[in-house]
Amino acid sequence: MTRIFEDDLRSGFGTRAIHAGQRPDPVSGAIMTPIYQTSTYVQDALGQHKGYEYARGKNPTREALERNVASLEGGRHGFAFGSGMGCLDSIMKLFRAGDHVVCGENVYGGTFRLFDKLLQHLGLRFSYVDTRDPQRIADAMTPETRAVLVETPTNPLMWLTDLRAAADVAHRGNALLIVDNTFATPYFQRPLELGADIVWHSATKYLNGHSDMVGGIAVLNDDDLATRLQFILNAAGAVPGPFDSWLVLRGTKTLHLRMRQHDANGRRVAAWLAQRMGEDRVYYPGLESHPQYALAKSQMSGFGGMISVELGTKARAAHVLERVRVFSLAESLGGVESLISLPALMTHASVPADKKDAMGMGEGLIRLSCGVEDTEDLLADLEHAFDGLPG
Repeated sequence: MTRIFEDDLRSGFGTRAIHAGQRPDPVSGAIMTPIYQTSTYVQDALGQHKGYEYARGKNPTREALERNVASLEGGRHGFAFGSGMGCLDSIMKLFRAGDHVVCGENVYGGTFRLFDKLLQHLGLRFSYVDTRDPQRIADAMTPETRAVLVETPTNPLMWLTDLRAAADVAHRGNALLIVDNTFATPYFQRPLELGADIVWHSATKYLNGHSDMVGGIAVLNDDDLATRLQFILNAAGAVPGPFDSWLVLRGTKTLHLRMRQHDANGRRVAAWLAQRMGEDRVYYPGLESHPQYALAKSQMSGFGGMISVELGTKARAAHVLERVRVFSLAESLGGVESLISLPALMTHASVPADKKDAMGMGEGLIRLSCGVEDTEDLLADLEHAFDGLPG
């Protein structure tokens, strides 16, 4: 398993983002971690090797990434995967048929699809609750509950879960708290410090930050859990290639810089949208009008670039989506470029219509991922897109 270097814990976030988990190449002195593009490793003799046998199990480039993100999350062990969903699927292999999982009802559509269309048919059982209320988590717990899984903020409704309260509920029931930290990133939120047992990311998003790879990563502290997850990683093999690992490692070096601009743009765009559409239609935890603003301030150090806004109808949403020029109509999020989407028909298309309606995720809800462009250009683009919005 990949442990972080102990001295990487003593520095500030930006310094760790650039240096943690990496050392100059011992052969050449290269300051950038090499891309170890190999499938196997020559052994010195029978049973004697340098810690590497076959690249599915371990790769030095991947290990540098795992150490780096583990340090940023304040964890001891990191595990990189070939996609965010491959990461989550591997985490779920920690459980067995008959186990029960309490899951937030507003999670990424791919998470719901994995659970509803695949894993429940293999014997896992899921209950979906509004995790904004810790009591609802507690009410859903059973003697067979082995995990509570949440996103905070959620995709796309920007609901928050009180992580300390959720951890307390999970642990009282002898269950793990698993947190998707993709939206907030470790720069703005560190769930392990708030009681989570496993934190995971779609590394495709903010960690990489450049929309040029697909990956996932999980971080945890418990040694026994880490041993089990390392076995799953090697046995099931949902691992990233060395080049994709290197791309994320390149991305984390500027995470602290990018997140500041994502956050600055998010705050300005959210304020503009609130003034234009009304505060009750804009979902952004950095707005004082957000019903969980106090919680956001207490467990997050920033609010990021993700915003959703309710336009009322599909026609009004289409008007905006078709008129943007700086924002690009596309799925995904967290890159340096600004993106815009309609979750009900895109990222959450696999969620049944009645569930979306119950949560308030209709065809008039659009989601913005504010990139790091000049703020005034983003606002001018939205001015143009919202001009002439149908009544």
